[in-house]
Amino acid sequence: MHNDQAAGLRAMRSARQAEGPQQAATQPKGKKVKKDKPVRVLAVASGKGGVGKTNVSVNLGVALSKMGNRVLLMDADMSLANVDVMLGLQTQYNLSHVLDGEKTLKDVMVDAPGGLKVIPAASGVKRMAQLTPAENAGIINAFDEIDGLLDVLLIDTAAGIADSVVSFCRAAQEVVVVVTDEPASMTDAYALIKVLSRDYELTRFQLLANMAKSEKHGKMLYDKFSQVCEQFLDVRIQYLGTIPFDTDLRESVQKQTPVTLAKPMSESAKAFRDLAQKISSWPVPTGVTGYLQFFVERLFQAKAD
Repeated sequence: MHNDQAAGLRAMRSARQAEGPQQAATQPKGKKVKKDKPVRVLAVASGKGGVGKTNVSVNLGVALSKMGNRVLLMDADMSLANVDVMLGLQTQYNLSHVLDGEKTLKDVMVDAPGGLKVIPAASGVKRMAQLTPAENAGIINAFDEIDGLLDVLLIDTAAGIADSVVSFCRAAQEVVVVVTDEPASMTDAYALIKVLSRDYELTRFQLLANMAKSEKHGKMLYDKFSQVCEQFLDVRIQYLGTIPFDTDLRESVQKQTPVTLAKPMSESAKAFRDLAQKISSWPVPTGVTGYLQFFVERLFQAKAD
């Protein structure tokens, strides 16, 4: 079943590419034809909770949006969703309504501050943490309808090494691992990377030091962490950057407003803009791996294994 659906997605993409000029000729005048374009897909993960992963996802999304990107932030913590809380959103629908066939993915997408679009998860809905293969397939197939509508897809995964975390990390183009200067954070992040590299052959990770005393301190965390990972695992750990510990950021969290909007001149907001600039400077995804359908197929295969 999984292979059949993945093959179907590939065939659907090929058909769209083949029919391009002909479809354009037959479209009603004034109606735009959806064109596929490369999409950056980043999964934001952490070994443990409490390291500010969701705050990173939200503020990085706002910073990328402010640079002119069409950014979609997906809350992929299927049982303890909190992206909507971070953004002060009152959401009526979420992924559970897509699974039930009541709404489409476009229907549940909401506009958020800073130009973000958000796909809410279903907080407190137990079954969302234990989706059947068919329900997982429903989420994945729903992505096809938003193809061509975004430039960046940010996935705020659950903390730890749950199956859903592994699936999203395997499907994304880049995996951003958020750590803090705590033994448990470093140990659990190492465990996450070990599982992804040993069992699923992921070899490249972006490390982000959060709530660090300074840029120098964050770089020291990276040096220490990457040295251990590269010594014992067959991986390459790249330094993405550092977000400093900032009282402005803490106050913004309390007010349910991204610091990049509430305090744009704060040290943490500047750091998020630097991250966004760095990510935007990465080569644009090319070939089949850069398209949203490829992410969907990879996600499907990851869940099928």
